[in-house]
Amino acid sequence: MKFNEGCWVKKPGVEFFAPKEVHFHKECCGQLVLSTPTVFVNNRGDVTEGMMLHITVSSPAPDVIRVQLKHHAGTKVYGPNYELNASEDSILEVTETEEAFFCVTGGLTLKITKKPFSMTYLRGDEVISKTTGNDLAIVKTNWHGYMQDIEGDTVDTYAKGAMSLGVGELVYGLGEHFTAFTKNGQQVDMWNEDGGTNTELSYKNIPFYLTNKGYGVFVNHSERVSFEVGSEFVTRVSFSVSGGNLDYYVLNGPSMKDVLKRYTDLTGKPALPPAWSFGLWLSTSFTTDYDEATVTGFIDRMKENGIPLRAIHFDPYWMKEFQWTSLLWDERVFPDPKGMLRRFHEKGVKVCLWINPYIGEESPLFAEGMEKGYLLKRPNGDVWQWEMWTAGMGIVDFTNPDAYAWFQEKLGNLVDMGVDVFKTDFGERIPTNVSWFDGSNPEKMHNYYTYLYNKCVFELLEKKHGKGNAVLYSRSATAGGQKFPIHWGGDCWSDYESMEQSLRGGLSLTMSGFGYWSHDIGGFEDTSTPDVYKRWTAFGLLSSHSRMHGSHSYRCPWLYGDEATEVARFFSKLKAKLMPYLFQTAIVASTEGVPMMRSMVMEFTEDRNTHYLDKQYMLGDSILVAPIFNDKGIGEYYLPDGTWTHLLSGEVREGGRWYKEAYDYFSLPLFVRENSILVMGQQNDRPDYDYEENCELRIYMPKEGENAKTLVYTNRGERAFSVETVCNGNSLTIYTEKQVASICVLLPGDNGKAREITVVPGEKETVVTLQKKTRI
Repeated sequence: MKFNEGCWVKKPGVEFFAPKEVHFHKECCGQLVLSTPTVFVNNRGDVTEGMMLHITVSSPAPDVIRVQLKHHAGTKVYGPNYELNASEDSILEVTETEEAFFCVTGGLTLKITKKPFSMTYLRGDEVISKTTGNDLAIVKTNWHGYMQDIEGDTVDTYAKGAMSLGVGELVYGLGEHFTAFTKNGQQVDMWNEDGGTNTELSYKNIPFYLTNKGYGVFVNHSERVSFEVGSEFVTRVSFSVSGGNLDYYVLNGPSMKDVLKRYTDLTGKPALPPAWSFGLWLSTSFTTDYDEATVTGFIDRMKENGIPLRAIHFDPYWMKEFQWTSLLWDERVFPDPKGMLRRFHEKGVKVCLWINPYIGEESPLFAEGMEKGYLLKRPNGDVWQWEMWTAGMGIVDFTNPDAYAWFQEKLGNLVDMGVDVFKTDFGERIPTNVSWFDGSNPEKMHNYYTYLYNKCVFELLEKKHGKGNAVLYSRSATAGGQKFPIHWGGDCWSDYESMEQSLRGGLSLTMSGFGYWSHDIGGFEDTSTPDVYKRWTAFGLLSSHSRMHGSHSYRCPWLYGDEATEVARFFSKLKAKLMPYLFQTAIVASTEGVPMMRSMVMEFTEDRNTHYLDKQYMLGDSILVAPIFNDKGIGEYYLPDGTWTHLLSGEVREGGRWYKEAYDYFSLPLFVRENSILVMGQQNDRPDYDYEENCELRIYMPKEGENAKTLVYTNRGERAFSVETVCNGNSLTIYTEKQVASICVLLPGDNGKAREITVVPGEKETVVTLQKKTRI
């Protein structure tokens, strides 16, 4: 939200009340509490002017500083509040000098000057950001003086914070946004909307950003937070909320990965999805006509074509029209759902059902929910209803514990029948002219609703299937939503522009604490050309999760030609072979908070050429993916410094430059980083198998004097064994904790084949003599 018109003029009716000095302070339990008048107190008469703002500084964890600004202590703050892993015991170390306070936690220091008031964040001697002047303030709009509060005139109050931006500093994150990847110059409001992938609206607004300077800021408010990212003032990121309170965390790195680790320590790590979920999903699509015979035909034909299919998804028409959501099968079309689910399972396919939290008036659940008080109400006690999406629909009130349990009970009946997964669609259009069961603030519940909705469904699946076996396919999210994976990019069109938008939004989301991400292969709206479909298939099967889904037309590969079928088979099998590597990357996401699909700037922050890249990404530590976004088959990509090897062809490229090359549909820029150990599995017909058995180790371009290490896990997430290499002179020593099927070593040189090394059973150390400049 903008309060100024340029550098020197405030907008009409705007007044800032910012801390001018520290007048009183106290230290208690690792917290520093400051009383800061909004006027300089130079004489006794000055104390009758202005406000007194209270600022509390604390540290719930090393390298994390929390700042809380409060105006009136008598103002009650209503929930909901984010569920944070924040210790109540602050570990802040405070020292005081005549002129300033120094608040230290880990490698992060906050210096607060007493008069004039200012805040400077330091990492060692490096200044990473500052808050000065009117950066931290209570802001009044329509302001004409203090008597307005007595006379009842309308005055809007906002709490505002801001952090300075340095030369070349770029801002990322804030959720899944399809606008420019770097957020500098944008106003970004945290307000979930159903807006598709080609507008400034977002399904997943996350009030957290990080910068290439190696720190992040999380604004701990679920209501609308308005971010001005180098927009109102190009050297500031400001954030404002309605009311007289502001709560935010500053998280030190020093790397962008470290920032994400600390952010997900605070808001929650992504759960580890089951191994099968990384396989290919196929949808019935939305408005298409289908029954059991149709879906069985899809499953059987995928098998006939050698395409490993792991899940089938039913969109809304598994239920009767006008009854979404009834959570009851349409018996006219599916007379034997339990038997059908059993038959699908016998074919090795999991089943996902579409749901949402909206209950149409024609649904049997509506009358039951209304009678029991489970539906969201207007302030006058009426059930809140409207016609957008489903006629007369109401909304489940998840703040009511009985409604929460009721919804889980209905879903549990479906799981008991054989359903494996739910696609938790919608959850963005949540009204504010309502009264919640628990008294929650409607403005705060608008974004927070999706958290309760997805938590409710995820918890039910964990209870039924067991921890580590639950997974959703969710569209909406807020902070903390990463705990309930997976998320997909929403409704996109079926062209290259939408494919590009989807990737940009996905990378923005994974910069916001989300470990896994997917998108609709082939696009959702309209029907793509075979060319787009084939390129999107390669991109989709080199994403963390892969689903073919559309609106009014099917996304079965054979509908796009024989070559499209071959492309789907090729990349499905490639992903299955990569599963030992991909699952290890997924475990890193769940334990450390570092996503599977990483922006180039996250992985190569020191390389300035990566800072704006949003059309390529790192899939884990080692694999670079650059999807093709044109009908000429031209791949344009940038390789950071080092030696890179094409995963499929074995061709070698030197980094530090751009490349532009033509690719057929069975390839794309897909390069392995030097000094990488890539673990390949022995199966290509499914994603969930014994990764630790008979695997192949590919050691790419070992670097002189450097070690490389990786871990291999079982498909249940248990550590199986480690592999480590040490390269010294002409000797490469390979240490393994377990016998492997084969080891391939690729060295700098020509594009010939790598040597396959036989590993003697029982031996944990293999020494290879290297011949430089030649392939072995």
